[in-house]
Order: sequence, then C-alpha cells, then structure tokens
Amino acid sequence: MSDYSDEDRRILSYLRESAARGEQYFRAKNIASAIGLSSKQVGARLPELSEKSEDVDIEKWGRARSTTWRVTIS
Repeated sequence: MSDYSDEDRRILSYLRESAARGEQYFRAKNIASAIGLSSKQVGARLPELSEKSEDVDIEKWGRARSTTWRVTIS
C-alpha cells in the first residue's frame, strides 16, 4: 500500500472493516463523516480506488441523489 495516499489508506481501511462486519453499501458522505474527510474528497477517490485496490472490490452501484458504492472483500 505504499503507492496509496494517507486518505486512500484511511478510506480502504474503513471499507475493509465495515465490509468485514457485513456492510456492503456505502455513500461517500457516510464514509467521510466516519473518517474525518469531506464527501468530495471521498467521492473523488472511490472511482480511482476501485481500479487500484486488489483486496477490496468497489463497484459503483446506483445513483439516486448521491452515488451508492457496493463494497466486498476480494
């Protein structure tokens, strides 16, 4: 994980822990409030992390008022 920024590591760590507890669906604003970032910071990184991350599958799931992301552990 050396090529990840601090924010990327925080997001991935939160997603791993949450997915391990059985959560699968996330919104950027909820992730952001849990780890102390803005929803824009998280929302901008999730598409990039979906490409880079090897142990967490991040999939754009739906878009209503805000994008929902489906997260599973690989």
